[in-house]
Amino acid sequence: MSLKKVWLLLIVLFIGSGSIRAIDSVNAAGAGSLRLGVNDKLTTIEAVSVKDTYYVPLRDLSQELKLTLTGVSDGIKVTGQNRSIKLLNDHATATLGDGKTLSMSTFLKNGKTMVPLKLTSYLGYGISFKADQYLLRVKDGSATLDDATFVSKFKKELKPTATPGTSTPTVGKQGKTVYLTFDDGPTATTSALLDILAKYDAKATFFMIGPNMNQHTAQVKRIANEGHGLALHGMTHRKEKFYASPAAALGEMDNDNAILKKITGQSTTLIRPPYGSKPYFTKTFRDKVLAQGYHLWDWNVDSEDWKYKDASTTIYNSVMNQVHKLQKSQTNPVILMHDQKATLKVLPRILESLKKEGYTFHVISSDLKPLNFWKDTR
Repeated sequence: MSLKKVWLLLIVLFIGSGSIRAIDSVNAAGAGSLRLGVNDKLTTIEAVSVKDTYYVPLRDLSQELKLTLTGVSDGIKVTGQNRSIKLLNDHATATLGDGKTLSMSTFLKNGKTMVPLKLTSYLGYGISFKADQYLLRVKDGSATLDDATFVSKFKKELKPTATPGTSTPTVGKQGKTVYLTFDDGPTATTSALLDILAKYDAKATFFMIGPNMNQHTAQVKRIANEGHGLALHGMTHRKEKFYASPAAALGEMDNDNAILKKITGQSTTLIRPPYGSKPYFTKTFRDKVLAQGYHLWDWNVDSEDWKYKDASTTIYNSVMNQVHKLQKSQTNPVILMHDQKATLKVLPRILESLKKEGYTFHVISSDLKPLNFWKDTR
């Protein structure tokens, strides 16, 4: 496919002297989507051209560049190469470490936060772009290949993966996006659960318990690596301990988050208290915990898989009936399930039915308006 001439303005920020070399942003009019190169590797990350700028999934980019993502009250802090940038919740601006504010638009695609590739230039990376050779590459001092050698090495793979003029993606039709959530993991059955999700190309959000993460670190890493949502469910799952005081609840979530960060290098702002937020997670608790930047999530479809266990037909019928009721009001389902052996029996049937009815599976992110029983949207 031939490409029109593309104007290229890049901002390249080099480590060391801290000087800024010439450029402004990746301008990609008419160039379609390209696979992103990182140093001497061609990744599977798809860079999407939207309104003359290339965007990439923040989480995927952070894994490739070993960036640290930290949820804060007013956005997401991205740290790498001794530099940081904070993406603000307005999806339009960002702040640098020195407090300088700049334009930085973000949006959601398939439940993932998409960020402009120019973000990497503020973290010490250079960007190479050659439209006629389908080259889009991020690199630092560890890169050994020059651009010509890189293009020659990956010539067969360097092809656009989408048509020109891509418009801003959305998270799906209202009422046709579903958020699968799994509580209480990880467990010995998490691997089998992830296999099922992979078979149906479905993403889910896992509200995990700290000690369980310590016990099943490989599963936690797999959850993160396969692009599922990372979320917190506390440390003890015991009412008398978690709800002993607002400080106790906050302490459990902070400790849970610390374990997640140690295992995956990522932290999260998404929480779900044990047994859901009502009636125990009162305003006093919410004021204490949510003030620290956490976002409270419950559900609007309860599978009750913990109750019915192996009664798969009962679970299936209940889930689909609740989904259909929400569909009438064009409300996206947030389905509560549990990371347990019994759920594995009914999950494929639920996924198959949802896919046939046109639902797409997205992960919960900090960008979304929280759904909880208190209607607390902080």
